[in-house]
Amino acid sequence: MKGSEAQVKHRRRKQMSYRFFQNKECEYFPCHKINEKHKDDFSCLFCYCPLHHIKDCGGDFVLLENGCKDCTNCLLPHFHYDYVVQKLTKE
Repeated sequence: MKGSEAQVKHRRRKQMSYRFFQNKECEYFPCHKINEKHKDDFSCLFCYCPLHHIKDCGGDFVLLENGCKDCTNCLLPHFHYDYVVQKLTKE
């Protein structure tokens, strides 16, 4: 029994629950502009990006004049758990 795509996603997410967290009650959810169809896959696990301190994090950021990163358009930590963990492990 395969089930619908939503059922399969739900079973997979439940099996690997440590990889995903979503807080739809958060006043900022979602904290980035995203396509409505991706809202259910938006993870809040890394609410504050653990890669922010890494110069070459791989995310979509803009370096401001003061040297700080502006990560407003970056969705990397919200959809790519494996990449974040791998990058942190290397650092």
